[in-house]
Amino acid sequence: MTRVNIVLLLAVLASALYLVNVQYESRRLFTAMDRALAEARKLETEREQLNLEKRAQATPLRVDKIAREQLQMRVATPAITQYVSAPEANAGNAPAQGAAK
Repeated sequence: MTRVNIVLLLAVLASALYLVNVQYESRRLFTAMDRALAEARKLETEREQLNLEKRAQATPLRVDKIAREQLQMRVATPAITQYVSAPEANAGNAPAQGAAK
């Protein structure tokens, strides 16, 4: 009878230690998940702020101002526009107008 009691006592101790280990691991994983969710919320907020800044930086007025001031660009007018015409594509291979038919 004593052997059975010792075996049962060892089984109870083993299951108690296993239960403590499982609870500890569960709490550790819950804490890690909570931290990950907090980091995800922080990153989402940062992404929204960066998108807002990107939209603010790309406004047409700001782009125009930078183009004029930093790149010294100006609006194209007919007075400063140069038109280039392409040479005739078949100028050298075209048959003469008066050639025999």
